[in-house]
Amino acid sequence: MKWTNSFIFTSREPPADAETTSQKLMHQAGMIDKLVSGVYSYLPLGLKVLQKVSDIIREEMNKAGAVELLMPALQPASLWKESARYGKMGKDMIVFRDRHNREMLLGPTHEEVISDIVRKYIRSWKNLPVMLYQIQAKYRDEIRPRFGIIRSREFLMKDCYSFDRSDSESEQSYMKMRQAYLNIFHRCGLQVTVQSADSGVIGGKFSEEFVAAGDCAELEIGHIFKLGTDYSEKLRVVYVDKNGAEKPAVMGCYGIGVSRVVAAIIEGSYDEKGIIWPVSVAPFISIIVPVNMSDGRIVEVASRIYDELESAKIDTLFDDRDESAGVKFADADLLGIPYRITLGRKLSEGRVEIFERKTRKTYDVEIEHVKEFIIDALKKLK
Repeated sequence: MKWTNSFIFTSREPPADAETTSQKLMHQAGMIDKLVSGVYSYLPLGLKVLQKVSDIIREEMNKAGAVELLMPALQPASLWKESARYGKMGKDMIVFRDRHNREMLLGPTHEEVISDIVRKYIRSWKNLPVMLYQIQAKYRDEIRPRFGIIRSREFLMKDCYSFDRSDSESEQSYMKMRQAYLNIFHRCGLQVTVQSADSGVIGGKFSEEFVAAGDCAELEIGHIFKLGTDYSEKLRVVYVDKNGAEKPAVMGCYGIGVSRVVAAIIEGSYDEKGIIWPVSVAPFISIIVPVNMSDGRIVEVASRIYDELESAKIDTLFDDRDESAGVKFADADLLGIPYRITLGRKLSEGRVEIFERKTRKTYDVEIEHVKEFIIDALKKLK
């Protein structure tokens, strides 16, 4: 992608109300735009990172045997009254009446909706176990939204739900998810600790939370729960066992704050110049920086390298702006793109300069070997 076509707008100063490093850097790097308190637009750069995190989550969920679906954000209050959870979230829940005077809400979580789906289709022990997940926006009217996308009123979450025939089967599902979470966070470049946690309004018998290392005191990015049969008994999620007896399904639920993961990565990986993205979630793998866009030779070689990298499926940003080298270098550091390919004075020797963002090491590489260098560097990281 060429910078002039990318809708990337950087700034040197963070917003006055920014409290955390991730909030400051996401604004400065042009990743997010604040609409009102606790509500953000993801601009193209931010969306690319969000999508890469989501892709990792999908891969690990699918590998663990979960099946993706998509549930509505809009929910009838009657379901929450059936589960006896209505009112427990207080004013955090966004509730309203539709034109037919039916009480509705914007989903802060989906235990009730998934239970309603499963109770319609699961009849026999032969249909179990089952694990279903979605990646979808959630809504909570936080009394004081803080820390940018870390504590917001609308946020992206992966929520998964397991339905099993017994406690022992449910334990197996729980441990599968636990390991999947560790895999996800490792692939995102995060260091996490797993801690016993309060189950809160979700309820259940036991829960653990995954807390990311970083500067922000709030960075819980995942929470998994053993729900037992509380929901299934109240909502009649039952099956007929081998002996013809009706039994409630044993449930578990597993959440990851997808948008929180993005913030957590930044909180744990930055320096005084900007973000340092792990390759796995970086919006681009490399950025090409021609120091002088009025030099025909530089632009011609830069364009050729760009085409070679793109043909090799190496996502690359071409900084084709008519800006000084200093501005381009500062922006490349701010955006945190892993490899910066600079075309300048060494081009007369048939070489370019490749700068590695994480290590701050610089390599002189022959023009013909740029693609090979990046591919080899990516292989070493794996």
